[in-house]
Amino acid sequence: MRKFDAIIIGSGPNGLAAAITFQRQGLSTLLIEGADTVGGGMRTKELTLPGFKHDICSAVHPMAMASPFFRSLPLAGFGLSFVKPHYAAAHPLDKGETGLLYHSLAETVQGLGIDGERYRRLVGPVVEHWEELAPDIMGALSFPEHPWHLAAFGLHALQPASWTVSRFATERGRALWAGMAAHGIQPLSNWTTSAIAIVLSAVGNKYGWQIPVGGSQSIADALLRYYQSLGGELQTGYWVQDIRDLPAHRVLLCDMTPKQLLQLKGLELTAGYRGRLRRYKQGMGVFKVDWALSEKTPFKDVRCQQAATVHLGNSYAEIAENERLSHRGKWVDKPFVLFSQQSAFDPGRAPEGRHTGWAYCHVPNGSSLDYSEAIENQIERFAPGFKDTILAKHTLSPAKLEQYNPNYVGGDINGGIMDITQLYSRPILALNPYRTSAGHVYLCSSSTPPGGGVHGMCGFQAARMALKEHFGLWADL
Repeated sequence: MRKFDAIIIGSGPNGLAAAITFQRQGLSTLLIEGADTVGGGMRTKELTLPGFKHDICSAVHPMAMASPFFRSLPLAGFGLSFVKPHYAAAHPLDKGETGLLYHSLAETVQGLGIDGERYRRLVGPVVEHWEELAPDIMGALSFPEHPWHLAAFGLHALQPASWTVSRFATERGRALWAGMAAHGIQPLSNWTTSAIAIVLSAVGNKYGWQIPVGGSQSIADALLRYYQSLGGELQTGYWVQDIRDLPAHRVLLCDMTPKQLLQLKGLELTAGYRGRLRRYKQGMGVFKVDWALSEKTPFKDVRCQQAATVHLGNSYAEIAENERLSHRGKWVDKPFVLFSQQSAFDPGRAPEGRHTGWAYCHVPNGSSLDYSEAIENQIERFAPGFKDTILAKHTLSPAKLEQYNPNYVGGDINGGIMDITQLYSRPILALNPYRTSAGHVYLCSSSTPPGGGVHGMCGFQAARMALKEHFGLWADL
């Protein structure tokens, strides 16, 4: 068998990013994927009826557009294109108002009325300085390249969303902030939840919350084509159980969570390191539903039909309470729902005149309960008649999500809770959290900084560390 400089296990966005980073340095790599196609959370399939193309996991990609790594790649030349809906996000309320995240800071500020300047003070500096902030925000703990910008960001970002929301005077502004912070999949009273709201809002204002034409699989396919154009090799349909079965290699990068790493045979991990991995904390799971629909979703506020993502949970108070209860393992009948109708912007997703629907809610990790009716009730609450448009549906419980992708432990799509104890110290607190106690083995999954999302930065950062420590090379963006 051939000898490789690096083998990468797992072809999610981070595995692909790690493989590309090695190949760009002229080294030899083998990318191994257990499924029959690459992509991890970036896959698109006909889950309901023929001709209806559904994103199995990720669908809308604000962090893909904002990622310094993705922006350094010529992916448009490898078939990737995006469509930008009129609004990044919409957040309807029972009272008829709707909070809107526009694809510009000025429009968002204007749309928020008296809360506009409050929003600008929180989000505006990150929009203005994103290029300087991104390498520090989307990497491991280190001395920042732009300490003053990072300090100004951290002053607000470290706070719980339950604190920063007090800056907003209107129910619409408070609700919009809750929806942004709730992407963190944890109680809004947790420290650093404001960081998630600030970053998602800022990148929406700067780059947009965009949808890949053809589905999220298009991102994976473009990354793969670029990787192979550099000479990288791929093996699909092979689940690695023992690293001693692999071809000879100098370094091994694993796009997997601590749970999978601990199950991998042949690794010479120290007892102390194994113990630290066992203490790693998972976050809430998700319950996901995809629909084949007869028409566009009939939202009371038609502007919701023009938004990349619709947040359904009503007020800040309602969202905060239901996220708190779900985190504690409780059932809630009005969960916070994230909804998208990609076919409204990418007509090739469904047969002519028909549409797709995509949604999920946060549930207790590993929950076996069926939340599909609760999700549909939340959509119906803001879009009466939605249920009448359903032609077919497909559900994914936390258990099914983990079966589909072992990295989604208990349905946790972020690779571990992203609270203050694990935002940067994931999977352990270390200057180089990517390196394991087996010196030539590195973790490059969302269980490393900067965490969950389709951005490839975990893979890039892990590969950069491995290149420096084993090959004396330095990878720049």
